[in-house]
Amino acid sequence: MYRKELKIETNREMEIVDITDEVEKIVKESGIKDGIVNIFVPGSTGAITTIEYEPGLLHDLPSALERIAPKNEYYKHEEAWHDGNGRSHVKASIIGPSMSIPFENGKLLIGTWQQIVFIECDIRARHRRIIVSVLE
Repeated sequence: MYRKELKIETNREMEIVDITDEVEKIVKESGIKDGIVNIFVPGSTGAITTIEYEPGLLHDLPSALERIAPKNEYYKHEEAWHDGNGRSHVKASIIGPSMSIPFENGKLLIGTWQQIVFIECDIRARHRRIIVSVLE
């Protein structure tokens, strides 16, 4: 196994960051030819998924998540910490904190228009760690 961390800075809620090139670079660095790469974000308000990283979907995905967990709803989570990010936890939980992608000959087996993205669901800018584990 080979493990490395990515560090990213986010600026706003629902910022979507393409990390595909960085993940592919780590897979190549590992020297492992065929296997699975796992991408994981520690914390409960960040998420990892895939998307076609184009302007329409960069608008549509946050818009869809806003309909699922809108800003103007009451979230019981506010009673615990009073930090205003109950919706952030809901959105991140729906998407999930990790994913695994197979690779062959050091190349990710993703679709032509499929990119790996980190989604900042928190309501404020954050310093994020993303753990990338390459497994044979």
